Amino acid sequence: MVNEGDLFPDLTLVDDQGNPVSIKDFRGRKVVLYAYPKDNTPGCTQESCDFRDNLKRIEGKGAVVLGVSKDTAAGKAKFKAKYDLNFPLLADEDNSALETLGLWKDKNMYGKKVRGIERTTFLIDEEGRVSRVWRKVKVPGHVEEVIAAL
Repeated sequence: MVNEGDLFPDLTLVDDQGNPVSIKDFRGRKVVLYAYPKDNTPGCTQESCDFRDNLKRIEGKGAVVLGVSKDTAAGKAKFKAKYDLNFPLLADEDNSALETLGLWKDKNMYGKKVRGIERTTFLIDEEGRVSRVWRKVKVPGHVEEVIAAL
């Protein structure tokens, strides 16, 4: 599990265009990396649109936004186009990054135990160190919390 103060793992994932993206490529800038359960679901769509609507404010504080889930790169491209999202979405189809981050967990869904992504946001500083972690994120108001922390 990745915690505040840790050096963020050197992960490389494929973005919504099929291009490899390494977290280390963003050294020198702050990174807001939010992990969400699934494209095109109500909470995930709202969270993504909240980041979209506030991207200028986030960029104004020297940060980039990246979203990640288990969905495919092709699915992410459709999700991004459907909601006019203005930042990269990363695909972790084999769960390797999500497991490294400690986000692939047992969850309760409608009374059934399932494995899935725990909605989490990492704020990574310019040197690649985790300066803040929000776990079990509640979507309403979350982006404002992230902006305040920047």
